[in-house]
Amino acid sequence: MKPHVVKIDPHNIDREALKKAAELINNRGLVAFPTETVYGLGASALDPRAAAKIFEAKKRPLDDPLIVHIAGLKSLDDLTDEVPQGVVKLMERFWPGPLTIIFKKSKKVPPIVTTGLDTVAVRMPSGEIARRLIMAAGVPIAAPSANLFGRPSPTKAGHVLTDLDGRIDMLLDGGDTEIGVESTVVHPDGEGLLVLRPGGVTVEELESIVPEVRVAGGEELEKSPGKYPQHYSPRARVIVVEDGPGQVDNALRTASETAAQSKNIGILAKHEHADAYKGMNVKVLGPSGDSRICASRLFYILREFDAEGVDVIIAEGISEKGLGLAVMNRLRKAAG
Repeated sequence: MKPHVVKIDPHNIDREALKKAAELINNRGLVAFPTETVYGLGASALDPRAAAKIFEAKKRPLDDPLIVHIAGLKSLDDLTDEVPQGVVKLMERFWPGPLTIIFKKSKKVPPIVTTGLDTVAVRMPSGEIARRLIMAAGVPIAAPSANLFGRPSPTKAGHVLTDLDGRIDMLLDGGDTEIGVESTVVHPDGEGLLVLRPGGVTVEELESIVPEVRVAGGEELEKSPGKYPQHYSPRARVIVVEDGPGQVDNALRTASETAAQSKNIGILAKHEHADAYKGMNVKVLGPSGDSRICASRLFYILREFDAEGVDVIIAEGISEKGLGLAVMNRLRKAAG
């Protein structure tokens, strides 16, 4: 069954559309909706049968925990019995916004949402459509990205339909998302903070209020949504050419070697380097000094290359400052 698609203006929200979406959430339906990061696929976080439908629709592994979205701090009472004092500063600074915090879970949270872990991942989105939907539903909403598992996350409603047409009940089309990469996931670690997934809140921003911030690796990632080493991948093979001296020469050499295998090649380039690839299928990620533009365009371009039937994407890496860390995390995972 095709989903009911409703265009919705974040500045003039259709109350009837929101009411219908909320009713679906409360009747074990699946609703895709825009957040400030990417489109999410929502179901009631307190209903195990509803949450199970998310895994089925996305073909998501049952050991990859979901992020629970709330619209107000009162909802934390349903999700956790303990809010550490150090976490309060994070919530005051970054909520609502693209920060997911790991808490000890309460008994009200179904095990399927946390994939059996004793912790739950929670965030309060700043996107107006997302927040109004959660308030209308009256329950926390579990919502991973609204795509098939492992594919680039959706930043447009069309991306959702490409992956999930016939697998969900409703899609709220609120236009393009703003940030373009998912939320940052953090785990309080004593006086410090462990970054399990870089995202819309940068490490530098976290360091401005937390004494010690460390980016996790290896087994530390087990509590994080999106923990798999290959993820966010287009159908094309992705080859990352790291940032630094000689990047263009390295990319051109890689393109030449790949072309010798009769491959259809796409180049994902910085704005400053685009002219170096004249005559090739080039798409511009953004200026090297503006990681926010690069983040907002990344998944869209990967999907655009797929639509063109590209076999191999040769992607220039960018500096890992600011949102560049999240961009490079996604690119490396896309490359596996």
